[in-house]
Amino acid sequence: MLELFQKTISKQVEFKGIALHSGLESIVKIIPADDNYGIVFKRIDLEKNNIIKANFKNVSSARLCTTIQNSFDVNISTVEHLLAALYITGIDNALIEINASEVPIMDGSSKEFVETILKIGVKEQRAKRKYLKILKKFEFNEGKKFISIEPNQNSLNVDFQLVYSNNVIGKQRNQINFSDKDLFNVYTSRTFCLFEDVEQIKKIGLAKGGSLDNAIVVKNDMILNSTGLRNSKEFVNHKILDLAGDFLLSGYRVLGSITCIQGGHSLSNLFLRTLLKDKSNYSIVEIEESKTNKSYYKTSTNKLAAVNA
Repeated sequence: MLELFQKTISKQVEFKGIALHSGLESIVKIIPADDNYGIVFKRIDLEKNNIIKANFKNVSSARLCTTIQNSFDVNISTVEHLLAALYITGIDNALIEINASEVPIMDGSSKEFVETILKIGVKEQRAKRKYLKILKKFEFNEGKKFISIEPNQNSLNVDFQLVYSNNVIGKQRNQINFSDKDLFNVYTSRTFCLFEDVEQIKKIGLAKGGSLDNAIVVKNDMILNSTGLRNSKEFVNHKILDLAGDFLLSGYRVLGSITCIQGGHSLSNLFLRTLLKDKSNYSIVEIEESKTNKSYYKTSTNKLAAVNA
């Protein structure tokens, strides 16, 4: 069921951990924010020009993680797992203070973020939540990578296919409806890499904080993590988690059905930039509840379109 009103976290919460790429410890605080505030990051290690809005237009890099940057070249990287947690827990408005340039990786998933927010609780606000409603099918290709979206009246649905030559990862596919209450296998799925790629990633100055405590590492036909996988589709489920975080950078929760093959941070950002250039692809709507148990989409032009709930 679609939520009528915006939400924020009920009280401030703090997370501390190692950053995946810089290898430095960072501290993140999620702070309640007013209606229509959105998701805003603040670099508290800097005295000025330290505000970065979570928006797809502010993505400065999508190489191995999503990095957002303001007009003063101040950036924050690896924001996707935290944003995915906010998507899943229904947080629309929050100030996120961070004392470094990278969000801590935690265990490589959104598990601690999600479970802590659910424990603390969220607060319903007075302003109506706005949704990005897809109006027609839209496709985007980048080589062998493909993503499309088409209308869906009630939720964000994701059909994701992952194709690796490695036998352990192989061809994985999963379909997730983000209106489902149980998204445990999505938000607990960890980031992953091939063992043969680790040295190359470190050569370019990344993954300094990477370890078997915060990533799945696959070597030939073996998973190096002693605990194995958390679920049978953990690889593709993590890609779906990343997609949810990247799509929150649209500024809204999306009403649409996504099909994606071999996607990642770069493809998601290029897709959003292209999709949202053309206003005929979407409308921004609010949900109205009628006495006859039907839902209505109220558009920015105040036109009502009735659909079955």
